[in-house]
Amino acid sequence: MTILTPAKQPGRLLASPWPRACGAVVAGAVPALAFPAASLWWLAWVALVPWMLLVRSAPTGRRAAVEGWLGGAGFLLFVHHWLLPSLHVFILVLAALLGLLWAPWGLLVHRLLGGTSGAGRVVAALFVVPAGWLVVELVRSWEYLGGPWGLLGASQWQVAPALRLASVGGVWLVGFLIVAVNTGLTALISAPRTRKAAGAGVVACALVVAGVWVWAPVPEYAGTVRVAVVQPGVVDGAGSVQRRFDRQAELTRQLAGQRVDLVVWGESSVGQDLGSRPDLRDRLAALSRAVGADLLVNVDARRSDRPGIFKSSVLVGPEGPTGDRYDKMRLVPFGEYVPFRSALGWATSVGKAAVEDRRRGERPVVMRLPETGGRGLRVGPLVCFESAFPDMSRRLTRDGAQLLVAQSATSTFQHSWAPQQHASLAALRAAETWRPMVHATLTGVSTVADPRGRTVGEPLGTDRSVAAVYDVPLAHGTSPYVRTGDWALYGSVAIVVLFCAAEPAARAVRRSAPRSR
Repeated sequence: MTILTPAKQPGRLLASPWPRACGAVVAGAVPALAFPAASLWWLAWVALVPWMLLVRSAPTGRRAAVEGWLGGAGFLLFVHHWLLPSLHVFILVLAALLGLLWAPWGLLVHRLLGGTSGAGRVVAALFVVPAGWLVVELVRSWEYLGGPWGLLGASQWQVAPALRLASVGGVWLVGFLIVAVNTGLTALISAPRTRKAAGAGVVACALVVAGVWVWAPVPEYAGTVRVAVVQPGVVDGAGSVQRRFDRQAELTRQLAGQRVDLVVWGESSVGQDLGSRPDLRDRLAALSRAVGADLLVNVDARRSDRPGIFKSSVLVGPEGPTGDRYDKMRLVPFGEYVPFRSALGWATSVGKAAVEDRRRGERPVVMRLPETGGRGLRVGPLVCFESAFPDMSRRLTRDGAQLLVAQSATSTFQHSWAPQQHASLAALRAAETWRPMVHATLTGVSTVADPRGRTVGEPLGTDRSVAAVYDVPLAHGTSPYVRTGDWALYGSVAIVVLFCAAEPAARAVRRSAPRSR
């Protein structure tokens, strides 16, 4: 007969801090599999359960907070693992710091689902735990903390009912319901006496999704516009900037006679300032005349009219730049600037952090194509990871944009999950705003989404070097999300504030109540 020593007993092993810590990191990483490239979107609806079961079983609230922190670090590290070649060990530091945001969430899970939770606490958990998750996502979405990359709701970019939810409450509403379902399933497993309440909560979430699918309005289509995406592919080695420009020019010339309304080049497609390079201006104008459409290029260069380096979307017509220019407003931390450079400047010595900070633009811009050719189309440009920010595409839509365009380049992360993760955001932004979105890249995955978030035509993979034309559907109307804004997010903040205010009062009432004999 085998006798287990205390150290080898399963219960003791589960209570040991180090195995629990490792389990929290692994459990926190599981939801990342719902995102591209793995794209196990269905996993998101159950992926939080192991993590939440671990946190609720923590012996103390402090331990629950630690396991919330470690799980959050694991989630961020796995979702952003493709940054490792650029940031090296610094990505571990960032994941650990941002993971701290999940420590209070761990306390919420432990408080509401731990111990012998009653039906009332389970019902409260179905609202408070998802709200707490959204508050964490709100804080980490601040551009100086890395922006809203990897929001849990974004994992549902190819699910039609989820895209309909996004048109009503944005990516935030999708994320809220995902966490609510995970909370209900956790209660079903861990609290047998409250299964009716937990089951009712899961059913209620399903009914919300079904109700939105049946009754939510849909965009009214308003014709199509022909948009060409020029993706040159990987161009490395000496003189790559000029050779990339030449390749894009060659691909653009192939569009002559195809009756396109707009030609879109990717991020950093022009490496010199057009104000100081009349030869490049003339070449772009000649391409516009040859194709019969304006070109939307992206200039990554030191400006001749202002100090510093800007990334700018520039519209070029038959006579040259039209005067429509958008300077990128939200920069990639470390990739385009180093926050607190005086303290964190050392990051440039251990990774590929920006040696010099890019300058920021001041306002969003809606560009108008000519009435002839472009048919007066109003275009809202975004640059790179700005497509991850729901508020930016919403603002452009409110300003009158009929077509959203994101210019991107993921050449540094060509063989990672990054290109597919980035391209998937086009579907969400289109569904939220009822405006089609063109995601054009230099070397990543280029794709187009219609006003419902459905993919138009064939996406261009990372191995393609081609100019592709898409018939992009346009739409009338304004989506509920554009009209009402981030109500799901602000409602979550209110839920958490109310809970934090009511919980101490409830504890005081319980302490003052006379004990039954």
